[in-house]
Amino acid sequence: MIYKDSDVHFNISSQIKRSVSANIQFSTQDINTAKLTFSLTKDGVPLPISQATHGKLFMRFADGSKFYVNTEVQDALGGVIFYVLTSDQVTHYGTVQAELYVNYDNGQKLSVHKFSFEIDRALVDQDIAPVAEYYVDDFESLKAVIQEMADDAEQVLAELQKKFENLDNIETKEGAQEKADAAEAGAKAYTDEHAAKTDNPHKVTKSQVGLSNVDNVKQASKTDFDGHVADTANPHAVTKAQVGLSNVDNVKQASKTEFDTHNSDNTRHITASERTKWNAGQLFKLTEDSGDRNLIPDGTDLLTLPSGLYYAVSNKIINSPDPNAVEWFHYDVSTNNARKTIVVTATANPKRWFGTIHTDGSFKGWHRFITEDDFLKKTFVETYDFDNSSFTATEGIVTKIKFGAARADDQSEYDQTKSEVTLKNSGLYLIRIYISATAIPANSDISLICYVNDAHYQTISYWYPSRTTQTEVAILQQKFSSGDKVTFHIFPKVTGSTPSSVNVKSAFLTMSQIR
Repeated sequence: MIYKDSDVHFNISSQIKRSVSANIQFSTQDINTAKLTFSLTKDGVPLPISQATHGKLFMRFADGSKFYVNTEVQDALGGVIFYVLTSDQVTHYGTVQAELYVNYDNGQKLSVHKFSFEIDRALVDQDIAPVAEYYVDDFESLKAVIQEMADDAEQVLAELQKKFENLDNIETKEGAQEKADAAEAGAKAYTDEHAAKTDNPHKVTKSQVGLSNVDNVKQASKTDFDGHVADTANPHAVTKAQVGLSNVDNVKQASKTEFDTHNSDNTRHITASERTKWNAGQLFKLTEDSGDRNLIPDGTDLLTLPSGLYYAVSNKIINSPDPNAVEWFHYDVSTNNARKTIVVTATANPKRWFGTIHTDGSFKGWHRFITEDDFLKKTFVETYDFDNSSFTATEGIVTKIKFGAARADDQSEYDQTKSEVTLKNSGLYLIRIYISATAIPANSDISLICYVNDAHYQTISYWYPSRTTQTEVAILQQKFSSGDKVTFHIFPKVTGSTPSSVNVKSAFLTMSQIR
């Protein structure tokens, strides 16, 4: 994977620490490549995080979006953790305020440091405005976000109540109708009185038709009328039917209390942001309607699936990373045009793989994730016992090298009575044998040999001692398979000198799995 990586060093102590600018700048086009790496130290040494449940990272973006996420361990022994910003998070450009925490299995928590970094808006994204988001993964954080949203809603409601505080004093529709009827009657009487005077046209004054308080009266156009109706800053008389209260007996002008009750009905109304969110909602189904994963039909080629969350028995589908496994696997597929990423998780014996398909349609193969558990389960055997590792090797006879008690045996693979290591893991191993011998015959020609499953496997060293008392160190790097029984042997060849055997004072073995 290619990342735009940033290495931030934090020392954990109780001294006063100001929030620091991490001198980091990502771009809104750094899709799945913006990586924050934290190297943590305490008292001058790497912070131990092998027993940490997880690291936590809280980020507040410039547009108010908040994310509280888990980090991942990069180097448990070196105190290094990291987090890769998601494709959604990098769209929130501006200054990001953040704080890092570490939580341990025993309930202890550490606040590491506050810091900030920048996300620059790429030119291609200049016309895109991200919508504020909130992401939390525990109850306390969720409660805080809901409380903040509730406070905002109360403020909006208070503003609405202030706008409509004079609603009860607005003239009712019946009152307005009575005045209109009176004006119409006055106008009709005046018209009837002068209807016969065709030689002297008249104009009607505003006072004669009951409109003496209106200046420059003229017919309102439909545009004027529509603009007046939409004027929410100038409250209008509203009937119960107009606000959804038509089932109330003796309909009359709605009171402010009735209006407020209707206005707060969240079942009937949605906000502008909710409407935008619904209209922009994703239409492609990634799961079943219940939220469960989609079952893959037997015989389906995993590489042909569209984006979605799936499950199947591994040996029932084509191109699964473990085709012989008879257990349920989860398959997460994401596509981008012709490119595709597939993440596979075994559920009964937790292992995880990922594979990619490039733009040209070529599959890049399966790659397994190595966990901290995998790392700790590597073979390491070390014997170091002066009192129980001496023996005699006779000339011309292949003799098994005797090793004493183990000083380290991480996987319980060493049998001292047989001086034999039965490997639990396949892989590449580095072997170091230390032989200290006395009474070595002159002109000796000595071979040190590795046996696997009681058969000659590899000669490690050809030893030609120049003195009667000497030490030999032999090193072998070799691949072995799980279940191999590994032993080591000495074969002294001499030219008839006396003594005709080699007395080994002590023998030590170190066997470590490299990968």
